[in-house]
Amino acid sequence: MYVIRERFFAIGDDFDVLDEHGNKVFRVDGKVFSVRGKLVIEDQSGQELASVHRQLIALRATYEIRIGGEKAAEVRKKLFTPFREKFTIDVPGPDDLTMKGDLLDHEYVIELDGREVAAVSKRWLTIRDTYAVQIAADVDPLLIICSVLALDLALDREKEHEKKDDDD
Repeated sequence: MYVIRERFFAIGDDFDVLDEHGNKVFRVDGKVFSVRGKLVIEDQSGQELASVHRQLIALRATYEIRIGGEKAAEVRKKLFTPFREKFTIDVPGPDDLTMKGDLLDHEYVIELDGREVAAVSKRWLTIRDTYAVQIAADVDPLLIICSVLALDLALDREKEHEKKDDDD
């Protein structure tokens, strides 16, 4: 299980992704996002492992994930999903994943061909403003963590757009 602080992007600080024992697993450079529109995920020695950045040419919220410098996936909102929000983690080849559930409240699952491979929940934790990500053993945790961070960025961006529309 991994623990992520909620609303990291609003602060723009660096933060750590922890394991269930409180050990630092990944470091996320949030300051880079505010400057270059890119999150950088590093190991504890500061080596870049992965990045997440918004694609500007896409019609809908789309974030590219690069792991080890290679394109690993695109996270994007599905267009027609009545009553529920769904995002797709489009990986090269046939094994796309789907994020579904209560995405805004961090209570959702990630599925591969109908099989749950990760679950995201705030209920498992007593720490305020954090949520946990439980990942199946046969799935790349870095891909899942990056996908969860991309979803957070996409939903935050949607909220900002709604707020601007309400203000106009």
